[in-house]
Amino acid sequence: MISPPLCEEEHLQSLIAAFVQKLPGLQTQEALRHCKSEFLGKKSQLKAQFRLLKDYQPAERTQRAELLNRIQTYFEQALKDQKDRVIQQDMETALAQEWADLSLPGTLPEYGAKHPVAELEKRSLALLRQLGFEFVDGPEVEDPYFCFDALNIPPHHPARDLQDTFWVEGHKVLRTHTTSVQARVLSEHPPLPIKVASAGRVYRNEAVDATHTAMFHQIEGFWLDQGITFAHLKGILLFLAKHLLGSQHLFRIKPKYYPYTEPSIGLDVSCTSCRGEGCDACHDNGWITLMGAGMIHRNILTQFGYNPEQVTGLAFGWGTTRIAAQWLQLSNIKSLYEQDIRLFRALKRRSL
Repeated sequence: MISPPLCEEEHLQSLIAAFVQKLPGLQTQEALRHCKSEFLGKKSQLKAQFRLLKDYQPAERTQRAELLNRIQTYFEQALKDQKDRVIQQDMETALAQEWADLSLPGTLPEYGAKHPVAELEKRSLALLRQLGFEFVDGPEVEDPYFCFDALNIPPHHPARDLQDTFWVEGHKVLRTHTTSVQARVLSEHPPLPIKVASAGRVYRNEAVDATHTAMFHQIEGFWLDQGITFAHLKGILLFLAKHLLGSQHLFRIKPKYYPYTEPSIGLDVSCTSCRGEGCDACHDNGWITLMGAGMIHRNILTQFGYNPEQVTGLAFGWGTTRIAAQWLQLSNIKSLYEQDIRLFRALKRRSL
């Protein structure tokens, strides 16, 4: 640390003494800034002495200017040294308070995971590719022709009612099923065989409960060729169900009704959420319908120019939301869409 300059003038000696006395107490950056402004600022006593130099004779002015410059240099250097000490002290204090043993194992960030519905959709499409199905996408805002008329759903059918369907401007509809992709593909008359799978969001204006939501995800597949039989359909359904949910489950096939297939069937699986009475998932009957399927209706084949006496087809579809709920043993499918991070943390720990 430099020593203060010697000075015979009482006024300047008093200024230097005040600075020397104040300097050790400057222990913060803020205090250093105030001190610098007090002793070196434009309104400081030292700067006032510089402004008075013009009143001195040239020889005396030179000597006084040298003295004032030494005092200013001393102030600046002393403040800089004190600032360095304060910075070093702050750093040592912070290191002492925030010390950590760097040899200990670190805390890894939490890894994310795919949404169960997205993961199930990915696995489902991979299984369908093994069977030779090609993925084709379709619009969610659909023309009523592809969603209803082309699929043997006449205007008087309940599915056309406003209570079941979301209509939008321009006489468009939010698709109620991914079967609309089937109609779009057949309208282009590709060569046989046709094996197409589609997936995505669908919308139905229905009451929300443990097994239904107004928006859910669905996968659809259809196969059109000569010689397609019900045996092909049954084999595909059981192959998909056992690979998605496991062969340890019980499955059953029951008759159903769909306007775009004849005959129509449903594939049920034994409920995995049952813990006695009061199961919301299966309503206490022990079974949950996973897939709807059937042989493509002859009216649809005729609609798109195929001879139903020569060409047959099968179609099947399932809600990936519902299967994901069974996959994870959830009793309420709404949980998959409520964005509860606590639930997804718990699901991530399960084996999917």
